[in-house]
Amino acid sequence: MRRIVMFNRVSADGYFASADGNLDWTVPDEAIDQAGAARMNDFDTMLFGRHTYDAFESFWPHAGDSETVSDPHSDGRRTKTLRSMASWINSTAKWVFSTSRKQLSWQNSRLFPRLDPAELRALKQAPGKDLILFGSGTLVSQLTQHGLIDEYQFIVGPLLLGGGRSLVQGLSERVPLELLEAKPYASGNLMLRYARRA
Repeated sequence: MRRIVMFNRVSADGYFASADGNLDWTVPDEAIDQAGAARMNDFDTMLFGRHTYDAFESFWPHAGDSETVSDPHSDGRRTKTLRSMASWINSTAKWVFSTSRKQLSWQNSRLFPRLDPAELRALKQAPGKDLILFGSGTLVSQLTQHGLIDEYQFIVGPLLLGGGRSLVQGLSERVPLELLEAKPYASGNLMLRYARRA
């Protein structure tokens, strides 16, 4: 069965975006980028809520036009690793859950006007590789509520925002997780991987 893997950067006090949705607080880390690029072929589909899709759509379609790509979260930083990510992001299937978008023009994008848990469970049973979910706090919350996320990957940044947007909200009960990996980086970032405990 295909798995849904959530990947998000969060501050040490648990926010995945500042109050205005900004991600300029994330700490760049080439080692994390390289690890992510090495795992891209494990996935053949990305899942998005509308806000994260809009942000990706405004940046990635032309990001691979030069040999290096600027970091969307850090002014002035350019890497070849992000260029390979741009190529993968643009060519990979993108499923967008939105009640407000009526059409999508970015290649390989498919619009779902609402989240149907039964439909998504069926899609997970279909042949293919795993699915990855970036950003999209509302979608993360909905998928968590329905027990559809199989693995949570957090990059915990070495800073306190003091306020912002919480990644998961509105759960009706606690969700126990099992630690799969904890990996510190020289930048101060920490990778945490959790599986949903059965």
